[in-house]
Amino acid sequence: MEEGSRDQGQQGMVTTDPEEDSPNMIIYRKIEDVIMRIQDEKAGGVAIRTVKSFLSKIPSVVSGADIVQWLMKNLSIEDSALVFSPVAEAIHLGSLIAALGYLFPISDHVLTLKDDGTLYRFQAPYFWPSNCWEPENTDYAIYLCKRTMQNKARLELADYEAENLARLQRAFARKWEFIFMQAEAQVKIDRKKDKAERKILDSQERAFWDVHRPVPGCVNTTEMDIRKCQREKNPQRVKKSVYGVTDDTQTQSPVHQSLPSQPARKPTREDVQKEISFLNMQLDRHCMKMSKVADSLMSYTEQFMVYDPLASTVEPSNPWISDDMTFWDLEASRDPSQHRVKKWGFSLEEALKDPAGRDAFLKFLESEFSSENLRFWLAVQDLKRRPLENVAARAQEIWQEFLAEGAPSSINLDSHSYELTSHNLKDPGRYSYEDAQEHIFKLMKSDSYARFLRSNIYQDLLQARKKLDDQHHSRSKHHLLLTEGEQGRRTSLEKFTRSVGKSLTGKRLTGLMQSS
Repeated sequence: MEEGSRDQGQQGMVTTDPEEDSPNMIIYRKIEDVIMRIQDEKAGGVAIRTVKSFLSKIPSVVSGADIVQWLMKNLSIEDSALVFSPVAEAIHLGSLIAALGYLFPISDHVLTLKDDGTLYRFQAPYFWPSNCWEPENTDYAIYLCKRTMQNKARLELADYEAENLARLQRAFARKWEFIFMQAEAQVKIDRKKDKAERKILDSQERAFWDVHRPVPGCVNTTEMDIRKCQREKNPQRVKKSVYGVTDDTQTQSPVHQSLPSQPARKPTREDVQKEISFLNMQLDRHCMKMSKVADSLMSYTEQFMVYDPLASTVEPSNPWISDDMTFWDLEASRDPSQHRVKKWGFSLEEALKDPAGRDAFLKFLESEFSSENLRFWLAVQDLKRRPLENVAARAQEIWQEFLAEGAPSSINLDSHSYELTSHNLKDPGRYSYEDAQEHIFKLMKSDSYARFLRSNIYQDLLQARKKLDDQHHSRSKHHLLLTEGEQGRRTSLEKFTRSVGKSLTGKRLTGLMQSS
């Protein structure tokens, strides 16, 4: 990162010296001493050179093999004191140093050390973790914007970086213009630098963000253990900004919110009780976003709307309030309607609620020679509804039929469910098979139910009921039209009769008046 941005960043941030005796700082100082020795060529360090590649030069790099050899030679890594080989131990130590950002590969976002010709570069002291960097999301957004503005292959965003940029753009929509202007200013400063210097600074800045915003799946070495947060000696420590831009929207963790912002003092009993209450309240909160909950409710409502008589017209219509006889025809045939058959495809729960759905699913399982799962599930459901005096005997019958050694309809249970069920049967009750029933239900839902929906049994039943329902619908529509026609003719006849009656009455009155 450029010197101008450093000066600007240092003006816009408040720095506080960290505790020199903290565990992290002790580790940082030891690693920095090793890094300084590696870079000191006069004292036997690794030679930093410029490597020529096709049509370009790569300045200030060393190979991974050179670093491994130096670590083995200068840190007394010997076979006698190690469980692993010296090479493996040196690679492991070098990878730990790289994970903290002190050295990095020039062409990879994953910070590890390899014992081969992979080229590495040392990080500038300005970006060392001992400077207590806690960069904010606005700094990361400026950095990603800078990368997109420079049309170079080496600065092209990775997939996860492009996703992070889109997420940050949504989060900082109101101040995105300001972030974009900051990125433009940084790009203008970069263009004034020498090409080789710009390459080095770009790679060092990228490595800095690979440490603080690592690749998904990599360990974040800057993450603070919650127990260390509780023991933090300097609660007035202020986050340092890389570009001097503060992120007002970024909130602290629940632990920091509960800690006092005043000068450090020993927490009282009341403070601890408040913190415990706050953390318990955070545990009770669900992790689902309200938008996801609303989408789920809306999709459920839309799916079941056609089955709600208050929300839509259900077919066939109620024969008690209409002249449609389709309902009686369907009841006489004992065959489910298309709406019922279609509902079985929503979930296994809906299929098992409907007696016809259970029968169809059982028929399918019998064709696959796996009906014992559903029969066990139905037997446990029946056990829950049995009178208490019959529960123990029925529970033993289920065990002998499905779970005992050499059972005629043995089911496949995992060892945990089997042991728990056998323990429950020492004192049998209605819910002794609860865990086993849940296991079998999940097994049917994930395996057999999906095949049932694709089977010919379900598809043929769905298509056959669709044709019959279409016929019933057209018949009921024709019946409705005939009824409306008869009512129309009846109304016309009544109107004609009334008009004739009125005319005859008028003529009679006229005759009587003339005769008088």
